[in-house]
Amino acid sequence: MSSAFINVRSILIGLTLLGSSAAQAEAQEFRVTSTSMSEGGRLSSAQIFKGFGCDGGNTSPQLSWSGAPAGTKSFAVTAYDPDAPTGSGWWHWNIVNIPVGETRLAASASGTEALPKGAVELKNDYGSVGFGGACPPSGVVHRYIFSVHALNVEALDLPKDASNALAGFMIGSTTIATARLTAVYNR
Repeated sequence: MSSAFINVRSILIGLTLLGSSAAQAEAQEFRVTSTSMSEGGRLSSAQIFKGFGCDGGNTSPQLSWSGAPAGTKSFAVTAYDPDAPTGSGWWHWNIVNIPVGETRLAASASGTEALPKGAVELKNDYGSVGFGGACPPSGVVHRYIFSVHALNVEALDLPKDASNALAGFMIGSTTIATARLTAVYNR
């Protein structure tokens, strides 16, 4: 056999395998959607902080997710602003231990009985437990990344006063897949 034939054959086999993997990944795409916001869209006043010079509703958005991968045992939800002028971003929301059977969070669920049973909200970077809305410095557009993490553990063993850095480490070390929705805001 000529080396040209072997190379073409190898390329065709590789493309076939790649196509097969892509079809499998597409069939099981882990996604997050929201009726409160859209990918790349501007956050509404409902998701803006009330305080620090901002005057919004400070309510958590509705989130739904689907296509969690096999092996998922629980979920975590985070909301993070990587553009905050802190050197480490700004954590707006951190919920862990969401049972595997849950696939949504209702709008305004933070801090209420509407949260799934067993779910635990941590302190945000404003210093309060639950959702803290957007409130960037004036002028610059900030990104707000809402992530749903499929975890390979039923619950994270975190202290009640866990920092967002510790929660992020524990979430990161147990994540199978992550679905993200990014919205923006400036004032």
